[in-house]
Amino acid sequence: MSAFIQQLPALVGVVIGALGSYLAITRGDRARFRREQAARWEERRLAVYSDYARSLKKSVTLTYRVAAHLGNDPHPHPLSPEDAAPLLAAASDARDPSGEALLMLGSRDVVQKAREWVVVVLEMESFLREGRRAPDAWSALLAKQRAARETYYAAVRDDLELSPGHSGRWELPPGRDA
Repeated sequence: MSAFIQQLPALVGVVIGALGSYLAITRGDRARFRREQAARWEERRLAVYSDYARSLKKSVTLTYRVAAHLGNDPHPHPLSPEDAAPLLAAASDARDPSGEALLMLGSRDVVQKAREWVVVVLEMESFLREGRRAPDAWSALLAKQRAARETYYAAVRDDLELSPGHSGRWELPPGRDA
């Protein structure tokens, strides 16, 4: 029995070491899983935010073209309201699924800023449906839309903890607003 008692401390040390290793590996695996899961959700949110912006930007571009047809915007590719109607409807239909995804995965602030941006885009569409020819009023809507887009992107960057980024205002040749 004395041989067993002599080896008992070594056996206890092995058991304690094995338990310690198991606990350390388990904690490390849990932490790695949480980090990977957070990264996956962050990637999904970025994709949702980008999809929503892309779908909304399609509507914005179409409104620029219709506004050019009405004489409100200097866009180089004017589009008549009749030709634009099915394209605007398709853009609106495409916006709905990305908006639902945004509601599910977006932060409250990003969703609020997205709502503000889309409200301005809807104002732009309404302006054009009325067939208004008022370049100054259109320019004010454009400025409002650009500001709303900028706050949306700022909210996205804050949510994803990204650097501030670019305002999206480009220097263009004279005669064309940024």
